[in-house]
Amino acid sequence: MRSLRLSGALLLFAVLVTACSIGPQQPEPPPPPPPVPSEPEVSDGAPLRHITPDQVADAVPRPDPILSLGNKSPYTVNGETYEVLDEHHRYRERGIASWYGTKFDGRKTSNGEVYDLYAASAAHKTLPIPCYARVTNLDNGRSVIVRVNDRGPFHSDRLIDLSYGAAVKLGYMEHGTAPVEVEVLTVAGVDDRRGTPLGDYRYLQLGAYSTEDSARQLTSRLASEIDAPVFVAPVETAGKLLYRVRIGPLNSNEALLVLQEQLEAGGYGSGQLLP
Repeated sequence: MRSLRLSGALLLFAVLVTACSIGPQQPEPPPPPPPVPSEPEVSDGAPLRHITPDQVADAVPRPDPILSLGNKSPYTVNGETYEVLDEHHRYRERGIASWYGTKFDGRKTSNGEVYDLYAASAAHKTLPIPCYARVTNLDNGRSVIVRVNDRGPFHSDRLIDLSYGAAVKLGYMEHGTAPVEVEVLTVAGVDDRRGTPLGDYRYLQLGAYSTEDSARQLTSRLASEIDAPVFVAPVETAGKLLYRVRIGPLNSNEALLVLQEQLEAGGYGSGQLLP
């Protein structure tokens, strides 16, 4: 009997020791949340519709006014400060040209124009925009006249960024870069940033809508906020009717600049310049 009591006591002691060593059960930690997929970076490149050099027309120089839009000076990008050239008519320089394409196609350039990758245009760090330049590929002697209407390329080893079309015409699109000479073309009658002639720019377009009601709503809002004529201009394109909201005509650079500042302050953007 005594041995049974001793065995029972030993068994109870073993159970207590085991319980103490195990302790209270802790809940399992929740699994970590799945990683959030990052937005894929849109890469630049050539369009699906390829063209040949003879399909690229030279830009036609014209006496465009050089406005403040896109010509802020000095300006800073990636910690580097640049100044737009006051005297650019005798500009001639050699360096490396690159090109840009689908990533920027349809977006606004630095002076509010819309980038067309098939047109002969270019981006430059310090030339006033818009201006015109003859770019010559020093490897093969080919030349193209481009309209400089954008800023860049912001790489220390590159002089100018050409549109896809201009790069095709110069024969270096597949190589990515080429040594070039850039020579600014002098155009009679070009206004400087402080002048008053408007040149060929007389209108701003703020959008094109598929319904006339949407265009009229924007027109009504603008009419109460700006001191310039606002109207809807219908146009048929690709078998569809679009309603374009336009402002103008304007009679001076000063009026155009004031209007763009009003639009920017109202959250409308700077608009697209039109002749």
